[in-house]
Amino acid sequence: MNWDTLTTWPESYIAFWALFCLIAFAYWLPNRADFEWAWRDYWRFLLAPWRLAFFVVAFIGINVMAPYTGDVTWDYVDASFMAILAYTTAPASVAIMWQVARGERAVGHLLVAAAVWLFSASWSYDIYLYFRDGSYPYTWSANLFASSFLYGAAGAFWSLDWQPEQGTYWAFRDTENWPPEPVAGAGLKLMRVGWMIVAPVAFFFLIFLVPPLRDAAVWVAQAMMAW
Repeated sequence: MNWDTLTTWPESYIAFWALFCLIAFAYWLPNRADFEWAWRDYWRFLLAPWRLAFFVVAFIGINVMAPYTGDVTWDYVDASFMAILAYTTAPASVAIMWQVARGERAVGHLLVAAAVWLFSASWSYDIYLYFRDGSYPYTWSANLFASSFLYGAAGAFWSLDWQPEQGTYWAFRDTENWPPEPVAGAGLKLMRVGWMIVAPVAFFFLIFLVPPLRDAAVWVAQAMMAW
């Protein structure tokens, strides 16, 4: 990388997002006490057995699919680290953004959440492929939108919780009690809800991303139309 020519692509873009992350870190450093939940209650919330089980299923699934997608930018390395980053950071990022939008957190917290979101969903992928291939990935913009959407969806999914008085809900909506205390029996209820969400999503995900399955789905659709 030629840092003397930051007006050229991709150096200018790398410099932009690196600076963005540094500014977010500079904000976080003196305000880290506001994020202290990340080291205590958050990990207890995140490592609830039902969340961990769905993460393991998702982690194995995207790694098994990687060779069959036909996407040369998708390998075991980026599939693995992006899955781990999404699982460990997406619920917090989604929660912070929701709470900032409702005026329940300082606006500066949005900077930290956005940096973590974009680095996890996009920039980590970009820089890995930049060093792997020696050039910036041509898929960077498509991945920016697609992975950002999936990251947000993952954050919302793993933010599901259950309380006796309100049933299944998004935990980040209750800022005062976020992350919430675990409730006995909540895991089984959330497992059932989780599978109702994950099963159809995984089915369509497989069909659209794995060429043999996509071809089979097209053949079935054409046969049904002809019939």
